[in-house]
Parts: sequence; structure tokens; C-alpha cells
Amino acid sequence: QVQLVESGGGLVQAGSSLRLSCAASGRTFSNYAMGWFRQAPGKEREFVAAISKSGGMTYYTDSAKGRFTVSRDNAKNTVYLQLNSLNPEDTAVYYCAADPKILGVGIRSNAYGYWGQGTQVTVSS
Repeated sequence: QVQLVESGGGLVQAGSSLRLSCAASGRTFSNYAMGWFRQAPGKEREFVAAISKSGGMTYYTDSAKGRFTVSRDNAKNTVYLQLNSLNPEDTAVYYCAADPKILGVGIRSNAYGYWGQGTQVTVSS
């Protein structure tokens, strides 16, 4: 079992940047494909970005392409989500997720068996 703890959220103005981190513990981190999801008030949780176990493959939702970057440091047991050019529509709780059974990248939330508690990102206009 792996435990996930997100950090790095906050209140920022439109156009700003944030870097979210997700620290993993409990198992060999490099055995887990990782994903980032977000959930805005009154909306369903949605996929944002994913990265393969080695970090060699990434995938983004259309709204994240060109603005967000997912990366991982397997030596530090951490996955990151760099958020640039934030706008109010990015306001949500951001969650990281992990699963060892995913081959490549996973974009469906039900593919992930382990989740963090989430970190709030609020973007003001």
C-alpha cells in the first residue's frame, strides 16, 4: 500500500503559477503510475494529467496542454504538477493518485486505487 500527501496549493491571482507536489510513502514509488485529478465545487472529479512509472510517458487533458506539466522524481518519491497561466476555471481541489497496475498512463479515475487527501487551488480574477 502507498500513502500519498499533496501540498503546494493556495490562493493566487489569474495568470500566476503554482507547483503541486505529491509525496509517496510505503512502497516502491517507481512501481506506480501516477495521475492528477481535480474537483471543482458542484462538479465531478476530472482528469488533469498522468505520468508513467518511469516518467517517460505523460498525458494531459486538453485544458492542461501547454499550461501544466507533470513530472516525477523517483529518487524523492514525489510527483509534481506545475501549473502555469492559471485562470479562475482552474479553481478546484487537486488530487494525486497512484496505481501499480496501470501500463503506461491512466486517465480514468477508477484505474487508480490510491488517492491523496487533496490540496486546494483557488484562482482569483
